[in-house]
Formats: sequence, structure tokens, C-alpha cells
Amino acid sequence: MNYHSTNHQAPIASLREAVVKGLASDKGLFMPTTIKPLPQEFFDTIDTLSFQEIACRVADAFFGDDLPEETLREIVCDTLSFDVPLVPVTHRIYALELFHGPTLAFKDVGARFMARLLGYYIKKEGQTKVNVLAATSGDTGSAVANGFLGVEGIHVYVLYPKGKVSEIQEKQFATLGQNITALEVDGTFDDCQALVKSAFMDAELNEHLLLTSANSINVARFLPQAFYYFYAYAQLKRLGKAENVVFSVPSGNFGNLAAGLFARRMGLPVKRFIAANNRNDIFYQYLHTGEYRPRASVTTVANAMDVGDPSNFARVLALYEGSHEAIRADVSGETYTDEQICHTVKETWELFGYLLDPHGACAYRALQHDLRSGETGVLLETAHPAKFLETVEGIIGEPVAVPEKLQAFLGREKQSVPLSKAFADFKQYLLAR
Repeated sequence: MNYHSTNHQAPIASLREAVVKGLASDKGLFMPTTIKPLPQEFFDTIDTLSFQEIACRVADAFFGDDLPEETLREIVCDTLSFDVPLVPVTHRIYALELFHGPTLAFKDVGARFMARLLGYYIKKEGQTKVNVLAATSGDTGSAVANGFLGVEGIHVYVLYPKGKVSEIQEKQFATLGQNITALEVDGTFDDCQALVKSAFMDAELNEHLLLTSANSINVARFLPQAFYYFYAYAQLKRLGKAENVVFSVPSGNFGNLAAGLFARRMGLPVKRFIAANNRNDIFYQYLHTGEYRPRASVTTVANAMDVGDPSNFARVLALYEGSHEAIRADVSGETYTDEQICHTVKETWELFGYLLDPHGACAYRALQHDLRSGETGVLLETAHPAKFLETVEGIIGEPVAVPEKLQAFLGREKQSVPLSKAFADFKQYLLAR
């Protein structure tokens, strides 16, 4: 399968080129030139298949033309070494728990897949060193850092906004050492993302270093996130609740929603999607006005969604050929304040005994208010509540148990490097390395 740029000014790329480059030469994002629909027999029998079996079928539609079947199966099965259970919150609303991976966040799926795919290309082609750049508002950093930790031939630079990620999130990527370097940027997530994108466009940097991105701008990061939409549907089908499915997606950089829309285009029977925003509601405003107006992000309790210029909006727009009307037909939007998010976490815990993280709370609240008669709602619970320990404990007034996977990071010492938000400083740092 080939990949084109969302800006349509760059050469067509192979999968290897798209993964290694990360961003197209015209600053666009890579998109598959075709999206293969899956056969009806797959959906007829999907409830009899395991998560890994489902993911292998989906991965084959995306990557099967470019990788040997056994290699692809090995990458998928090694990536998905954990479950993604569908858990009832109410009789009509289910939480798809995406936090059972190594760093307890949904990005473990895409990050682990990309690490293994990039490692395959490096080993196959004998490349000496690839530098992976990842901007994070929280969970991307930990998932990417742990996914690539110790992978030979790869060095990862995680750029994160100073003081704007939780302590546990920071410990998960800023204490690892080895081939992981954490860069603490004096700015916002948007500043971090701008540094990464500028690095790809800088001729001198690219002459001296082989750079790629591990953000959801990379096709190997965001496409595998389609796997768990299919698995959620399979679990609903086993329960006899696969009709009129609505996915509510906490939306920041929009890679997760884009993956869901790709799954629907491949034939997944989804009625519609809800993009749940915090106060960074650029997409919500677009849905209502037809105009995309990025702006500086604001800090909220749902920090991983604090994005003022979501990169993957370009993919959503490309998927629908720029039609505002077509996007509105498949996707609605909601936006919530910190007070509303906190109220939802507390209320859901007290009424149903289910503890949401602040991002999942946005998605749950959207279903609460927008689910229609005859529909079944699935919220994407994107991270374990303990990753936002002080926030969640402050909301519910009770201690939250910290899983062993997180406890292992708490005693480690931070090793991050302070950095300004000026590109010249970032460039100088990379060249000096």
C-alpha cells in the first residue's frame, strides 16, 4: 500500500518511507491511498475471534502488502500482550478499558506496534541509528519511551511541557535513561509539537540525523489504534448489543478518533462517533461553524487533551474530502469545563462504583447527554485513573490504589533536560548529540 500527503505536494511513499520519515516533505500527514473494506464474513464471525486474531485481520488490510505475513503476525501478537476488556458502567454504557498495557494508557497499542515495526526495518536494512521525536501532553511520552526502551539502533527524544503533565506520567518517561532522553520544554504541548514538526522540515538537521516521529502523526502509531474498535464491537456482539453502536472518544490530537473513523470506513458497523473535548474545543467549534481556528491550548484537569491545534484534524478532513457536512453526519462534539469533568468523575464513582479518569469522564458525560433510544454507548477509557492520582483523589475524597506497574516508577529519579521553546535551541541540542 502506498501513502500520500494530506497536502498533496509530496511524492507518494511506501510504508517504510512513511514510517521512517514520519511527516511528508510538504509538512502534510501520510494517508493510505486506499482503504480496504473487510469482507462481511469477518464481521459475521468476529465474536468468535480473539483480540490478536481480529487485529491480525485488520493489520493485514493496512500493512499486508508491505510485510511478510509471519512478520506482521509476530509484530501484532507481541504488541497486544494484554487485554482490552469492555466493562459495563450502566446497562447502556460500556467502558473500553485501554489501560491494561505496560504504561496503563491506550497509546501502548500504537507505540508498541510502531517500535516493533521500526525495529524490523532497522534490522532488515542495517541502519545505524534512527532518532525518534515524540511530543507529549502526558501518555504519549510514557507509551513511546517504554515501547522503544532498549530497542537497538533507536534513540528517543520525548518533548513535554514543563509542569503540565502529572508526576506519575513524567516519572514513566523521564526516569528511564538508556536510549530515552526527556526534554522538559518551557512551554505548552503545542510548542513541543511545533518543535518536532520544525525539526522534520529543517534541511541541516535531516542532513546529519535520521529523524522520525512517534506521535500520532506517524501512520504506524495511529493506524493500529483501529484494532480495539473492532475488538469492542466483537465483545458487544457476544453480549447481543452490537446494533446502533456509538463510540465516545476523548479527543486531543485526534489520532484516536481518526483511527475509529478509518475502522468505520473499513466496514465496522458503527452508527456514529462523539468527539468529547475539554475546554480546548477547536474541533467542537469547527463542527458548529465549519471553520477550523486553532488557538493556544489552555491547561485543564484532562491534560492529555490540552491541544490547541490537533494534528490529526488534517486526516479527518482528508478522509471526508473536506466535507464539513459529511463529517457532521458521522461525528458530533461535546465540550466540558473542569468543574463538569470533576462532577462526572465523582458522580459515576458514587452511583455506579466505576472510577473514570478525567479524559474518560469527558467521553462518559457525552454519552450521558447524547445517547439516543436504542443505542449502545462505548466510551474509550484511555488511561488508568491512578495516572492522575492527586486530581482523582481530590475529586472523590478517597485514596486510589496505584497498580504495581505504576508503583515501579515512583521511586525513580527524574533525568530530564530543560529546554526553551525556541527551535534554534532544540536544533543545537540535537546537533550537539
